[in-house]
Amino acid sequence: MTIIMILLAVVGGAMLSIQAAINGQLGSKVGVFKSAFLTFSVGALVTGLLIFFFEPRHALTLMDVPKWQLLGAMFGVPYIVIMVLAVQRIGAAVATVAVIFGQLTMSMLIDNFGWLGNPPIPFSVSRLGAIVCLGIALFFIYSSSKSKAAPSEKTLRQPAVSE
Repeated sequence: MTIIMILLAVVGGAMLSIQAAINGQLGSKVGVFKSAFLTFSVGALVTGLLIFFFEPRHALTLMDVPKWQLLGAMFGVPYIVIMVLAVQRIGAAVATVAVIFGQLTMSMLIDNFGWLGNPPIPFSVSRLGAIVCLGIALFFIYSSSKSKAAPSEKTLRQPAVSE
């Protein structure tokens, strides 16, 4: 079951990269907030249908849980808006790796301190190594995309020669 969950998480990550690339293009044409609104509107509709047809009954409702747990929904909005902006400027790969770097760093803090009701998982040298490796990956991906983008930006700024 663990392998299946890891594979599903990888598929979810792939879908987020596809979503970011599409939303970056859409946001550049119709606006960042309209793109984010579409994402959440369609997401709400699809999720509503999934709840209606597939969600089993639970003892608690959204009104019964501790109110701080409802704040999790608010964190999706800045993510979508930031990704729509970032992908347009730095590309899908750099934006995605930067997001994963932020996710990894924060999730290790959450694990280490047992924040937000999660069981503590101590920080270790191997976890530090993972953060360092991902930071190095981010540096190399950014550096390679920056060096590839620079010549094309320069050629775009050169005046056209008329015949």
